[in-house]
Amino acid sequence: MADKQRILIVDDDENIAELISLYLNKECYETRIVGDGEAALREFPVFKPNLILLDLMLPGMDGYQVCRELRTTSQVPIIMLSAKGEIFDKVLGLELGADDYMIKPFDSKELVARVKAVLRRYQSGSSAAASSKQAGEFVEYPDLVVNLTNYSVLYKGNPVDMPPKELELLYFLASSPNQVFTREQLLDHIWGYEYIGDTRTVDVHIKRLREKIRDNEHWAITTVWGIGYKFEVKK
Repeated sequence: MADKQRILIVDDDENIAELISLYLNKECYETRIVGDGEAALREFPVFKPNLILLDLMLPGMDGYQVCRELRTTSQVPIIMLSAKGEIFDKVLGLELGADDYMIKPFDSKELVARVKAVLRRYQSGSSAAASSKQAGEFVEYPDLVVNLTNYSVLYKGNPVDMPPKELELLYFLASSPNQVFTREQLLDHIWGYEYIGDTRTVDVHIKRLREKIRDNEHWAITTVWGIGYKFEVKK
């Protein structure tokens, strides 16, 4: 029997944390609960979770700080949980490296579905990221290979750690070279209906892509001012 996947729940509200744990235990996940940011950082290397559910409003070190610290050493998937639904809070969470953001109160079935989706995307990429052999759906340019089948990116021959949404955005742009997409089109295709109207989400992910994948003499991720973005291939 395969080992259970482990989920670290970081929330200072014991009732909510226990309820989340109950939902996930029913789905055969192993869970562990901690109530503050410092405890989360201590527990992370011990418990070695496959995913972290991270509340933003924590005593002492808040969820943003915890996410920032974790991202210095790990690409483990992080779903942020918050009662704050402002666009600024979502964007900040994404900028710091969160893979998803859920607003409290949330439906238990939606939480479980998002956990499964994030884990599925992340693990398919992790299992193949070290392999340079390409198969399935992929695009290839000089110094760049983006493989959607195994969720891997090779840049100048080296694998690049990249959360699923970043990779999906890069693949979508690169698979339609020189085609301009509006932010709304990118939101609809990559994130779905739930993010409609929050166009800064796209800008955040483009910024993070550019930090990891520098423009090449043959191609570039280009801003089309007033419209959106394109993957420009230079003749």
